[in-house]
Amino acid sequence: MKMTLEDSRLLADLCEQHGVSPDKVLKLLEAVREYEFKDRRTGVYDALREILKSTPARSGGRSA
Repeated sequence: MKMTLEDSRLLADLCEQHGVSPDKVLKLLEAVREYEFKDRRTGVYDALREILKSTPARSGGRSA
């Protein structure tokens, strides 16, 4: 997902404030984008659920 430097910083700040992994948020956004223009969005909730259940990748030694 292409984001401006400002958007990346904002996402990082918000994720830090809320104890959420920025990588996980980006994965969720990508999943939603994949289903955005489909006629039927069958499976979108399953895809999101799998991302939420997954263990976040460790970045900077911090996990969420």
